[in-house]
Amino acid sequence: MAGVDILSTAFSGANTAYLADLYARWAADPGSVDPSFASLFAAMDEEGAAILHDAEGASWAPRPSSIDGGDVVAAPAKGAPVSAESLNAAADDSLRATQLIRAYRVRGHLEARLDPLGLQVPKPHTDLDPETYGFGPKDLDRPIYLGKIVASLIGKQTATINQVLDALRAVYCGPIGSEYMHVQDPEQRNWLQQRLEGDNWRAGASVEEKKLILNHLTEAEGFEAFCQKRYVGTKRFGLEGEDVTIPALHALIDQVAKQGVRTVAIGMPHRGRLNTLVNIVRKPYTAIFSEFAGASFKPDDVQGSGDVKYHLGTSTDVDIDGNPVHISLQPNPSHLEAVDPVVIGKVRAAQDDDDPHVRSRHMAVLMHGDAAFAGQGLVYETMAMSQLIGYRTGGTVHIVVNNQIGFTTVSAHAFSGLYCTDVAKAVQAPILHVNGDEPEAVIYCARLAADFRQKFATDIVLDIVGYRRHGHNESDEPSFTQPTMYKAIAARPTVRTLYADRLAREGVVSEADATAQWDAFHNKLEEAYQAAQTYKPNKADWLEGAWTGLKPPPVGKVDAEPATGISVEALRKIGAAISTAPADFNVNPKIVRQLKAKATMFETGEGIDWATGEALGFGSLLLEKHRVRLSGEDCQRGTFSQRHAVLTDQVNQNTYAPLNNIDPAQGVFEVYNSLLSEFGVLGFEYGYSLADPNALVLWEGQFGDFANGAQVIIDQFIASGETKWLRMSGLVLLLPHGYEGQGPEHSSARLERYLQLCAENNMRVCNITTPANYFHALRRQLKMDYRKPLVIMTPKSLLRHRLAVSNLEEFASGTTFRPVIGEIDPIASGDKVERVVICSGKVYYDLLAERRERGLDKVAILRLEQFYPFPEKLLAEQLALYPKAQVIWCQEEPENMGGWTFVDRLIEGVMGKVGRKGGRPTYVGRVAAASPATGLARVHASEQAALVASALGVA
Repeated sequence: MAGVDILSTAFSGANTAYLADLYARWAADPGSVDPSFASLFAAMDEEGAAILHDAEGASWAPRPSSIDGGDVVAAPAKGAPVSAESLNAAADDSLRATQLIRAYRVRGHLEARLDPLGLQVPKPHTDLDPETYGFGPKDLDRPIYLGKIVASLIGKQTATINQVLDALRAVYCGPIGSEYMHVQDPEQRNWLQQRLEGDNWRAGASVEEKKLILNHLTEAEGFEAFCQKRYVGTKRFGLEGEDVTIPALHALIDQVAKQGVRTVAIGMPHRGRLNTLVNIVRKPYTAIFSEFAGASFKPDDVQGSGDVKYHLGTSTDVDIDGNPVHISLQPNPSHLEAVDPVVIGKVRAAQDDDDPHVRSRHMAVLMHGDAAFAGQGLVYETMAMSQLIGYRTGGTVHIVVNNQIGFTTVSAHAFSGLYCTDVAKAVQAPILHVNGDEPEAVIYCARLAADFRQKFATDIVLDIVGYRRHGHNESDEPSFTQPTMYKAIAARPTVRTLYADRLAREGVVSEADATAQWDAFHNKLEEAYQAAQTYKPNKADWLEGAWTGLKPPPVGKVDAEPATGISVEALRKIGAAISTAPADFNVNPKIVRQLKAKATMFETGEGIDWATGEALGFGSLLLEKHRVRLSGEDCQRGTFSQRHAVLTDQVNQNTYAPLNNIDPAQGVFEVYNSLLSEFGVLGFEYGYSLADPNALVLWEGQFGDFANGAQVIIDQFIASGETKWLRMSGLVLLLPHGYEGQGPEHSSARLERYLQLCAENNMRVCNITTPANYFHALRRQLKMDYRKPLVIMTPKSLLRHRLAVSNLEEFASGTTFRPVIGEIDPIASGDKVERVVICSGKVYYDLLAERRERGLDKVAILRLEQFYPFPEKLLAEQLALYPKAQVIWCQEEPENMGGWTFVDRLIEGVMGKVGRKGGRPTYVGRVAAASPATGLARVHASEQAALVASALGVA
């Protein structure tokens, strides 16, 4: 036992500090220490060096060293002196053993038993072999001193390699494979290490907890089995093979509820959605079964086309041990991950409404398929927002329902890394892989994930490795392409069967009791099935909570505009705030000039430009205690340096937001420069608008074409969410648009795409030409008693155009938004006008300037400020003023783009109503093209001049 005594002496008390000090000396000067220590230190790799520093306490703790001027630690004096050779050998053993322990913490997951089918057999890894560290068969039972580094593993500081291996493999190579050593935050890393090594989850579940797990498995599997029997061949995208997800969700929600979480928002794809709806969000079984029979999810008197049942969502309020929790499941289309940022945005809005300084009380749970988690970039975009100041939500728990297959694509074809979850490492999220046929391990990991989120306010991933018992849907034949996997699945008992058998062996639940439980649940479902034959929903859930007081949108056209003007006193109050900065704030000289110009606008009441009109719109809503939230790339100053909503001190780089300094009782103004993401950020803002209908929520594309990358959100949610899922949104999209010779990607916001999506009064699409009309359009969003998305083609060159300005009275009380703006110049009387040009947006000012220059008084110009809902009545009133004029539609865009194909027949219909039967407008604009615009300034100028002249009849 002399070796043990030497080790104990070598690594006790001052000896550890002595070794650390020797290492520090050697690092500065290898010749300053005994050659035996020098050779030991030289042989160590980076991990060994880190281990030496970690051997006695945390690696970040300060250590005195002769290198940095601290006190030199003396060699130990107690007992017989320890020779350098003995100390060297002892230290070498301990360091090599510690390297082995560290290897298991880093790579133990590679030998974990994760696949319930047993098809993915883990291969032995060299780094996990004791021989790699010089421990042969004869060394495995020799005690080695390891200090505090194994305290959480085995509870003592001296152990044999075999004892250490047994403990390590139980923690890291069983049904749980953990990845957390990539996390750079030492507190997070050490917390996870201590929990994993010290919790002993195998002995953690009580008898009552085991019974509860079995009950939840019965509900999960029983629902799927009942549906398979009653609705043979009907698509439901069942959860079979991943049934343990339901107990995991229960455990997760129960755990956070006890820690003060008040709302849990869930986002998920279609697989397992029905099971989650009934067993987690508590949608009545009768409602689900009635939908299987073809009934609607909403009352007959509520408008909307509806959607398939495995895309729907719902919400409920539950009480968990005296803790009320609101649980919601967000509707989601088949674009699997599209819902991810939507849910995060909803959670952020709930947090802001509650207390933006405490984000732990509202949380998101995102469920993913394995192939989608690895394959869809939106997963990363969503995670990339997780710690950003404008988007953080205190951490999201991600649950990967890992079927080990995507439709027919096996893992080898689905992702390039080791796991489908590797993308999560980019944001330092720990990952817990767990065998889905080990319910108690899954429940432990779910609770651990909940605790981690609550403590560290950051993301964590729970990867439940299971399988898919049927094909992609219940009528699909998976053995066409995966015969081996599906032979194994066919031979595999369900997780409930396996767990019930285990509990019977343990004497927790008898086989008879387990069978009785199954039969009782089946009878409950049968009763619900019979009741579903006459079930009818008696209300829709879309005007509850934050939406209370709002109304369903009107059916049909709405011609009346709400009053959106405000008092001149309020306008000047806002103007004073946005044209001044604190006296001790060092404003950039160019912005000083802009602030003075704004002050002049309010003194004279004239020349109010676009950015000032926008600020008035925001400020007026803030005065009315609404929240205003704007995000997008570089939107604080504005892509075209027009907005300057946040000023930066030129000396210390402090910031100042004038719009947050109008009145002490005002609402909150938030403007965030987003990460370089469109898909994710637009989804986030849409989700925010769903949760807070009383906030003005805006997303700005840096250029209009940036929305191309977010088209899925526009198609699947913004344009159709109301009719599919009864979810209104007042989100505003600001898309810079206008042809100035800047090339295809900087010219067009693809107006035609939005117009193609317009129907059933689903949203508003505008191309506005005056700051005052922009002001009214923004205010209108919150002045209706319902909500609609608004898409605005915003200007670029018009931001500073001398004619694109408004007077103060155009914002004042009694004024409203103007969908159509008629002629503003004195021209010939109506019956003498030969040509009426209808246009929209920037081209109006080109037409106006050319007409004035040429002195044309027989050409009238009308501005269509709102494309949809189409202002048929107002346009008819204007056209009626010019009964003999030829009607021209003029646009900058190519013929197959812009508004032409949308307005052509609509204008024809208006012409018919004013007595011009059979008349149609004449198109003037660029010829049809594959690309939106030329990139050559000379060509652009030539095209623009030609179309303006043609529209005015002077070509």
